[in-house]
Amino acid sequence: MVWRRKAADVTDAPQPERAPPRRPLATRQKAWAQALARTLTRAGLSPNSISLAGLVFGVCAGIALWYTGRAGGALRVVLLLGSAALIQLRLLCNMLDGMVAIEGGRKTAYGEIFNDVPDRFADLAILVGAGYSLTAFPWGRELGWLAGTLAVLTAYIRLLGGSMGVPQYFLGPMAKPHRMATMTVACVLSTLEPLVGWRGQIIAFALALIIAGAIVTFIRRTRRIVADVSAR
Repeated sequence: MVWRRKAADVTDAPQPERAPPRRPLATRQKAWAQALARTLTRAGLSPNSISLAGLVFGVCAGIALWYTGRAGGALRVVLLLGSAALIQLRLLCNMLDGMVAIEGGRKTAYGEIFNDVPDRFADLAILVGAGYSLTAFPWGRELGWLAGTLAVLTAYIRLLGGSMGVPQYFLGPMAKPHRMATMTVACVLSTLEPLVGWRGQIIAFALALIIAGAIVTFIRRTRRIVADVSAR
């Protein structure tokens, strides 16, 4: 729901339009997503438990990615594809927890904690795990930690803006769905690396792309927040 202040109610400087705290997702309107959310609501699952399930999937994806750096052959392919699937399951939980909370009427007073805190740990698990998979590169771990840190910072500045009374901006180019889409594609494409004699180059490139995009995302969100605060 977007809140607008009418001109008649404004007694001082105009206030910026407040954006919804939910990430805008077209998938949320799909029939299958709404049916699945209704099923989970009828089953009695709480949105907080769904959020924690997303964290579990994220951590498992990170562990699987970590082991790809030590595995070979068919096992490495299975781990990479499993990581891609787990990342998508994490995103599915991230969407469904909000749907069960809002559309299902099961929102709790502390739901925002479960909505955001597990996400930060899931981001770190996946990106740091990807960094530790780069055993062929001496700087692989640092690449993963840098990507994870910047991912947390993009969320931090969004939430900071919200705490200052301005909209929570979900701007990219490396918002959470973009980061996870990049990692999913990287995992799938990495299964083909043995054909060209590579081992980890695709994931390394994906992490570098996430780092560059997260820096741009952080700057864009910060500038928008500063502009809103200055307008007030």
